[in-house]
Parts: sequence; C-alpha cells; structure tokens
Amino acid sequence: MAADRDRDRVLAAAGVSRETAQRLDLYVDQLRRWQTVKNLVGPATLSDVWTRHIADALQLRELVPEADTWLDLGAGAGLPGLVLAIAGRERPGFRVDLVESNARKCAFLTETARLTGAPATVHNARIDQVIGAHRGAAVVCARALAPLAQLLAWAEPLLTTGTVGLFPKGRDVQSELTEAAQRWRFVYDLVPSRTESEARIVRVTTLSRVDS
Repeated sequence: MAADRDRDRVLAAAGVSRETAQRLDLYVDQLRRWQTVKNLVGPATLSDVWTRHIADALQLRELVPEADTWLDLGAGAGLPGLVLAIAGRERPGFRVDLVESNARKCAFLTETARLTGAPATVHNARIDQVIGAHRGAAVVCARALAPLAQLLAWAEPLLTTGTVGLFPKGRDVQSELTEAAQRWRFVYDLVPSRTESEARIVRVTTLSRVDS
C-alpha cells in the first residue's frame, strides 16, 4: 500500500529506531481514532499523514540538532511538538512542553503522550499566560497557528534571550516576513521544506522591537 511505503520512506529518512517507529505508529493510530470526534487535523490530510504531518514535524530536528528543550505553541494535534517528543524519547534530558488552550485537544495530547511514553508536558493555557515561564527553552516552534508577526510577539520573551524560533510557513512566507519587519528587527534564514516545494521554515535567531 502507498501509505505503508510512505511510512517506511519517512522513517528511513529520519533514521529512527524500531521502538521509536512503533511509537510513531501508535501516535498515528491515536490521531486517526480521535480525529472522528475531535477534528484534530484537516480530514483530507489523513490519507497522507506520514508525508504531510510526520515528516513535516521530524524535519525540524535537523535544524537545531543539539536542542534538548522545545516549546510548541498552539500544539493542537501535537504537530510538531508531540512527534518531536516521541522521536527524542531515547535521548537523555530531552523534553517538549506543549501549550494548547483547547481542553479537548489537550486531552488527546495528554493521553497520547502517556501511551507513547513521550517526554512531553501539556499546558492547557493561553500562550501569553505561560510563555514567561519557559525562558531558557532551546527552541520555540509553532505550526499553522498565526502569522509570523504574531508568533514573534508571543515568543518575544524567548527570542530576545537566546532561544531559536522555528516557524514552518507556506507560499505566503515573503508577505509575512514583510509584515513582521514593520514591527520587529530579526535575524533569520529560510530553510526549504522537504515536504512541500513552496513551503519554507523560518529560523529566527535574534529579535528586537523596531522602536527599541
């Protein structure tokens, strides 16, 4: 089956262990089970879950390979945060904090983290309520959550103190960068996505306000 071939190709490219592969299988099973009642991802994307979601999340690991502490804003279905936590489970000290304001999605995240043994902590809260408590995180990330300007505003307490930001974006990335530059000065690079030809990952390394 095509889905099985996609799975095998994604896992081989990621270089994960057999045990991690089994835990990612469990995540996918959970996602499909909960999707029927929670609408966690776009229904049409489930048929391409390995290439559309799992590979998209796993590619972030290589952009900051030494990072052991991650913060995922608007974690939703655990993409990318929970997938990263599962993939990093065998690495001592690795952990991911997942921030999600929707209690039903938090229930999915909590249960799936428990079943997979992922080193993930779920925070059922708004981003602005908890962001300050996560200074020192190596990486802050967010996928399909908000325009870049808003992501920078939320992540400002981290990005001004050494945290790296990883923000996957689609074909409108240039317009989002232009909008963000009206308010923020930031050093960034654009990394081509491996899962979508027009997509880019915005990697932010420093941030300050334009009027500062």
